[in-house]
Amino acid sequence: MNRITINLKNGPLVMGILNVTPDSFYDGGKYNSLDAALYHVKEMINDGVDIIDVGGESTRPGAATVSLEEEIDRVCPVIEKIMQEFNIPVSIDTQKSKVADEALRLGAIMVNDISGLQGDDDMPSTIARYNAYCVIMHIRGTPRTMQLNTEYDDLFSEISRYLNNSIAIAKNNRIADDKIIIDPGIGFGKSLEQNYMILNNIKYFKQIGYPVLIGLSRKSLIGKLYDTDEDRLPATIALNAIAMYNGVDIIRVHDVKVHKLIIKPLKMLYQVTNA
Repeated sequence: MNRITINLKNGPLVMGILNVTPDSFYDGGKYNSLDAALYHVKEMINDGVDIIDVGGESTRPGAATVSLEEEIDRVCPVIEKIMQEFNIPVSIDTQKSKVADEALRLGAIMVNDISGLQGDDDMPSTIARYNAYCVIMHIRGTPRTMQLNTEYDDLFSEISRYLNNSIAIAKNNRIADDKIIIDPGIGFGKSLEQNYMILNNIKYFKQIGYPVLIGLSRKSLIGKLYDTDEDRLPATIALNAIAMYNGVDIIRVHDVKVHKLIIKPLKMLYQVTNA
């Protein structure tokens, strides 16, 4: 199989979210059927998406876990069809190594692991076996418990320590250095203020030495400021623009087209500012 690749040096890249779940916070239940999922993939490709992130288990605050079999049944038929019908890189959003293995076998090139390789002991070796990309995210606890304790002695130091530990796990399991991407985990075990502190200090995380992914699309750090869900999109665009201006390499979004449209001027602004 000729595996599709991505060019992180040509960023920022737009990762389009495809949740095939009944209970994700924004789009749960919208793309549960294979036809609906594939139609949305086609829409995102037409809008210029760089990579599709397929998830079969909600990671919203308080979310319950799903069984291995259920998660595989949700994501694998979709990934298989995407690989058959489209020429687009696919990421699998999972904490389970067996789900990752099935997705990578079907042609996915990336594992987006919210546990940062610290939830399933077999995940690092699974990723290495396929020479896949790996998104390492910081989280405190699990989606069910992560918002119960958001007090940190030093927010940035603790996130960096966690990420560096995950990077060491990746390297010890022979995950290629150029396949590692880090995510400080906006919305995962952080308060409203802490999320904005992270967003305002992207360059701190860039100093760790790896591409940075940010996923803030329509999350509660935005929703808590507005009365309706419809108001979340303009703020999402604004905050992702700030993230990209600060050097983020990948933004993970529900709304692909509007974010692709703002990238060119932001890249130009970033280039002249950092020349």
